[in-house]
Amino acid sequence: MKRKITTELVLEGLNCAQCGVKIEQQVLALAGITAVSVNIVNKTLILEGEDIENVPELIDKIRSIVKKVEPDVVVREKHITRSPQKVMVLMGLDCAHCAAKIEREIKNLPGVRAASLDFMSRKLKIEVNQPKDFDRVINQLDEIINKIEPGINIVEEEYPGVGHQEDTGKEDKSKKELIRLCVGAVLFALALFPWEAVSLKFALFVLSYLIVGGEVLGRAGKNIFRGQVFDENFLMAVATLGAFAIREYPEGVAVMLFYQIGEYFQDRAVNRSRKSIKALLDIRPDYAHLKAGEETKKVSPEEVATGDLIIVKPGERVPLDGKVLEGEAMLDTSALTGESVPRKAKTGDEVLSGFINQDGLLTLQVTKPYRESTVAKILDLVENAGSKKAPTENFITKFARYYTPVVVFAAAAIALIPSVLIPGAEFSQWFYRALVFLVISCPCALVISIPLGFFGGIGSASKRGILIKGGNYLEALNNIHAVVFDKTGTLTKGVFKVTQIRPQAPFTEEEVMTYAAYGEVYSNHPIAQSIIKAYEEKISTRIEKEKIEGFTENSGLGVKAKYMGQVILAGNTKLMEQEGISYPPGADGGTVIYVAVDGQFAGYLVISDEIKGDAPEAVERLRKFGINKLIMLTGDNQAVGRHVAKELGLDEVYGELLPGQKVEQLEKIVEEKTGKGAVIFVGDGLNDAPVLARADVGVAMGGLGSDAAIEAADIVLMTDEPKKLGEAIAIAGKTRRVVWQNIVFSVGVKVLVLLLGAGGLATLWEAVFADVGVALLAVLNAMRLLK
Repeated sequence: MKRKITTELVLEGLNCAQCGVKIEQQVLALAGITAVSVNIVNKTLILEGEDIENVPELIDKIRSIVKKVEPDVVVREKHITRSPQKVMVLMGLDCAHCAAKIEREIKNLPGVRAASLDFMSRKLKIEVNQPKDFDRVINQLDEIINKIEPGINIVEEEYPGVGHQEDTGKEDKSKKELIRLCVGAVLFALALFPWEAVSLKFALFVLSYLIVGGEVLGRAGKNIFRGQVFDENFLMAVATLGAFAIREYPEGVAVMLFYQIGEYFQDRAVNRSRKSIKALLDIRPDYAHLKAGEETKKVSPEEVATGDLIIVKPGERVPLDGKVLEGEAMLDTSALTGESVPRKAKTGDEVLSGFINQDGLLTLQVTKPYRESTVAKILDLVENAGSKKAPTENFITKFARYYTPVVVFAAAAIALIPSVLIPGAEFSQWFYRALVFLVISCPCALVISIPLGFFGGIGSASKRGILIKGGNYLEALNNIHAVVFDKTGTLTKGVFKVTQIRPQAPFTEEEVMTYAAYGEVYSNHPIAQSIIKAYEEKISTRIEKEKIEGFTENSGLGVKAKYMGQVILAGNTKLMEQEGISYPPGADGGTVIYVAVDGQFAGYLVISDEIKGDAPEAVERLRKFGINKLIMLTGDNQAVGRHVAKELGLDEVYGELLPGQKVEQLEKIVEEKTGKGAVIFVGDGLNDAPVLARADVGVAMGGLGSDAAIEAADIVLMTDEPKKLGEAIAIAGKTRRVVWQNIVFSVGVKVLVLLLGAGGLATLWEAVFADVGVALLAVLNAMRLLK
C-alpha cells in the first residue's frame, strides 16, 4: 500500500529561472518522487512522492542538488507562522447585542491579537500572541460572559464542521415559555374587564406583569450589580415600572407582554435561520465504514487514517477524500458544486468527501485525514466566514454601541428638562414620553438582522458551489471597478492541441515535430505536453529521453536542449530574438512555438486552445451588472490574446507577460482606478497565487479537489465555469438590498416613533412595535436570502 507525501521547501535567494528548471528536473529524478514544481516568483519548491520512508534524508539530497546548481541558495522547510488561535462555541448565546459586547471586551484583553464573534454560528475565534496566554484568556472569557450573559456554556471546537449538541431541553423550555406567556396574556385580558373592585383589577395587572416580566426583572437586577446599566432587560424594566409609577398599568403590562412575545418569535426565527444555514451546509459525513481485513466497522471519519480502506454504500455520503480501488458508481456532486448532473467514478478515479454515492458499491483508499479533507476545509471556510465582517456590519456594531446611551440620555433629558423649564408642564406627561424612548433604546433589529443577512448570503452562495471567505468580500462584489481575467484555464479550456506545423526548407514537418518534442520533453508546461502528445500520435513512437544530453528552461521564453549533438531551441519570438535567429511571422488564432536547430530556423508549430462554452455568457452578464472594464492578462503572445479578447468582447488585453509582470500589470490597474471600486482578479488558483493575493478580491476557479485554489483566493468557484462569477455578484447584490432594507426600515421606524414620542403623539404601544416588532420583521426579511 503506497503512502503519499507532500512537502514544501523555501529556496531563499533563487533568482535564476534556468537554475529552477535544473533543480526541478534533478529532484524529479530522485527515487519515489512523482511530481515537482519550482515557483521562481514565490521561491518555493513543492514535491509529491510515494513510499518515502526518510523525509529528512530526502530533504538533505535536495539541499545537495540545490547547492550544486546554485551554491548561494538556502533551502529550508516552509513553516507557516500563524498566531496561535482557538475557536470557542458559545452554546446558548441568543442575544446579538450581548455578542457585540463580549467581542469588544475580549479584543481589549492583554495578549489577545484578534477576536471575532459570529452571532449566527455562535463561534468566537481568538488569536493570541503566545500559546501560554490561552489559559488566562479563556478564564477571563468565562468571567466576561458571566458578567454580560450568564448561562452560556463555552465549548472548544476540535474539528471543523463538527456540530455541538444544543441543550436537549431547549424545545421544552420554548414550550414552557409559550405557556407562561399565554397565562400572562389571559390574566392581562381579565384585568381589562370593567371590574368594580379596583384592588382586584390592580392585582390582576400586577400578577400578569410578574408572570410575563419576572424573568426580565430578575436579569435586570443581576445586571445592575454587574455594571450592565444599558442592558435591554434593565431598560425594559425601567420603562414598564415607570408606566406603573404613573398609573398606566395596562400599558406597563402590555409593553412587557408584547416585548416578551416579540422576543419569543424573534428567537424562534433566528434559530430557524440557523437551522436553515446548517441544512445548506449539511455535507459533513457522520460515519465511515472502515475495512479491517474481511470485516468492516462503523467509525467516526476522524478515526480514519491516510491509507486506510473504506466502503461507501449506495445512498451514503463519501466521508473522506480517496482513490477508488474497486467498483463503479454515479456520484451526486451538487453539495459541493451546486450542479445537479451526476459524475461517474471508476477504479483509479479520485473521489472527494461530500459527494453522495447514488448506486454502486465503492472501495476507497483514503488519501487525506478528515481534518485536511475537502469537506472539512469547505465547512471551516464557510462557517468561519462570519469572522471577516463586511464594512456595513462593522458600522452597525459601532452605531449600536453609541445608539443606546444617546437615546437613554435623551429620555432623561425629556423627562427632566421640560418640567423644569416649561411653565405648567406636567412631570408625568413628559416622564411618559421618556418611557417611549427607553423602550426603543435597544438596536436589536440591526445587530441581529445584519449579520444574519450576510451569513445567509454566504450560505446561499455555498449551496451553488461558490465559497466566499467573508462578508467583506461579498460586499466588495457590489462595487467593482474592473474584472481582470487570466486566459488559460479561466476563459479557455487549457487543453492545448497542435493544429498546424509549418516547416522551413530544408526541414520537413516530421523533423520540426521531432525537434520540438525532444526540445520540450522535460518541460511540465501544458503546451509542451501537447507537443509531446502530438509527436507520439504522429510519429507513433515514444520519446527516448536518454538521447537528451542537456536541457534548460527559461520561464516566459522557451527551452534549450541538446539532442544527439544538435542544439534545439523551442519557444516564442523573444527566445528567437535573444539568440539572434531570424524568423517569419507566425499564424493567428493560436500560440506559435518557433523551432531552431544549431542556430538555423527550422519552422514553427501552432498550438490552439478552445474558449470555454460559458465564457461569452459570463462576459455578457458582467456587462449587464454595469462593469465596463474587462481585462485579460496572459503569458501567451499578444496576437493570441487579442484573438480571444475579440471573440469575447473584452476591453483590454496584455500578452507575453511573465508571472512577475502579471503582478506589476495588476498593480498598475489598481493604481489607475478611481473611487473605491474593487479590482477583481479571476484565475485558476494554481499558478496565479501572487496575482490573486494582490487583487482587492481574488477569485479562483476549479476549486473542486484543489487545495491550492481554496487556500489562495478570497472567493472560490468550485467548478471551472466563469459564469459563476456572475452568480456570486447577483447574490452579493441581493444581500446588499436585503441588508439596506433592514437598516432603512429599522432606523426609519425608530426615528419616526422617537419624534412622535417626543411630541406626545406615540404611546408605548407604538414603541414596543418599533423595538421587537421591527426586529422580528427584519429577521424574517433576512431569512429570504436562504431561499
